[in-house]
Amino acid sequence: MRTTRLKWHPLLPVFLAGTAFLYAAADFAYGQTETSRAATAKLPPINDGLPMPGFQITTDDTAIVITDPQNDFLSPDGVTWGVVGQSITENGTVENLEALLKVADETGMPMFVSPHYYYEHDHKWHFEGTLEKLMHNIGMFDRPSALEMTGFEGSGADWLDRYKAYINNGETVVTSPHKVYGPDSNDLALQLRKRGINKVILAGMSSNLCTESHMRGLVEAGFDVMVVTDATAGAITEHYNGYASSLTNFRMIASAINNTENTVKAIKAAYGQ
Repeated sequence: MRTTRLKWHPLLPVFLAGTAFLYAAADFAYGQTETSRAATAKLPPINDGLPMPGFQITTDDTAIVITDPQNDFLSPDGVTWGVVGQSITENGTVENLEALLKVADETGMPMFVSPHYYYEHDHKWHFEGTLEKLMHNIGMFDRPSALEMTGFEGSGADWLDRYKAYINNGETVVTSPHKVYGPDSNDLALQLRKRGINKVILAGMSSNLCTESHMRGLVEAGFDVMVVTDATAGAITEHYNGYASSLTNFRMIASAINNTENTVKAIKAAYGQ
């Protein structure tokens, strides 16, 4: 049997150390119990050997962005509850998102919602990714058209009832819908820039899809981003744990991660409350 050996290179130890770390992080994420997953979300970030860049909330250029606070994700009657319900319940996601909406309302912090809608013409796409196909098959976020609100009230595409007072208050910016996962297909970055926003506190659904894609898209567009790790949740199935995988990527990419309790306190402190 032929054995392939790595040739020595000065950067080899760094590469091997990085590879070992990544595998360890993945093992940790996928090996968590239900209790430890919830604890990870609710606790501040641990000292894991990575840099802690930090995130400073400033009242003139910081906003909250929430992805997909809609029934199809967050309601027990939603079409995805069977796979996301466990994670939402463990994290207290519904309550934590409301806490962010409430503190924005109380302080006047700018609030942006990036929703997910599919219109009838979207179902005529010639190709789809795995979960795009699934979402289309189950009618997730469906609306008749961009100009038609028939059947919207209380549908899977609608907001949770408990959020409506905060989102429909005439102050919250609801962007055009994103169509796959990230903000590349909507006007979120434009709306943020036009309001002078450079820093984003990110939360919403679902953690390893739209929320993570928004984090990546906003970071690539030059925004400073922190993620509220218990104000999101992901699908947990027999084979995959979307939430656990997103925790690793939030930590490695965002400027900061923290829980809702600490984030709300920091927002109130920034606004002198």
